[in-house]
Amino acid sequence: MRIRFTKMQGAGNDFVVLDETQGRLGLTPAQYRFLADRHFGVGADQILTVRPSPAEGLDFEYVIHNADGGEVEHCGNGARCFVRYVHDKGLSERNPLRVKVKNGTIELQRLADGRVTVDMGAPVFDHARVPFEAQGLTPERLGQFERWPLALDGGITVPVAVVSMGNPHAVLRVDDVDTAPVAQWGPLIEGHARFPRRVNAGFLQVVDRATVKLRVYERGAGETLACGTGACAAVVAGIRLGWLDDRVDVHTRGGLLTIAWTPTPSLDQPVMMTGPATPVFEGEIDLPDLT
Repeated sequence: MRIRFTKMQGAGNDFVVLDETQGRLGLTPAQYRFLADRHFGVGADQILTVRPSPAEGLDFEYVIHNADGGEVEHCGNGARCFVRYVHDKGLSERNPLRVKVKNGTIELQRLADGRVTVDMGAPVFDHARVPFEAQGLTPERLGQFERWPLALDGGITVPVAVVSMGNPHAVLRVDDVDTAPVAQWGPLIEGHARFPRRVNAGFLQVVDRATVKLRVYERGAGETLACGTGACAAVVAGIRLGWLDDRVDVHTRGGLLTIAWTPTPSLDQPVMMTGPATPVFEGEIDLPDLT
């Protein structure tokens, strides 16, 4: 099967974008893995699919597959690329756009300078919805939040803040992201038994109350140059733990994201993320018949 694609990136987090507005391609997990493969396919952290509106009041449906072929709930950097794609391709002129994702809806707005602001929805702290199994653990209370002791192989225990941004995140504060053991601890946190659906592992360095550095070992993708939901989760955790103000510049290895969140008593305010979305190239590829 021969298909058209667009390669895009948002702060270095790269994507293959597919248009299914005129019909489903019916790709298998193995074919998504092939597209994401950097040697045999196009190469990407995630595959993004644009589908028609599934309901009144929505503009599109937005589906995300990780490089391992599994479908996931959310991708913030991908959401920015999504709105840039549908505008560039003439699929819609509406701004902002309301889009269905796996666990709800999000709102996307393209700014005059080319950046995109995404309403990422409210963070989720309920452990059953993350999901996170905290039974038998005693958390450390800090500010208005808690950090949970996560035992890793080798007798190491790390304190993580747990939050969902539509997908699960464990946020660990480190002194220096450049020397943090992301490659060693990332897989151990990602596949930890206390996260039944695995988890994205964030390594957060607080520079000051309005500036952080962040590296994320993403579930199903490994370390990426940027993670939008990871930036949101890290800032939300940092605000609730008392480390950060309500508007923060997040420096990732791929670029700058700006995250804003107001921690009201009900904790139901949406997280707003602003950052770049850039087309890289377009092409066609022959997909083998993989099951």
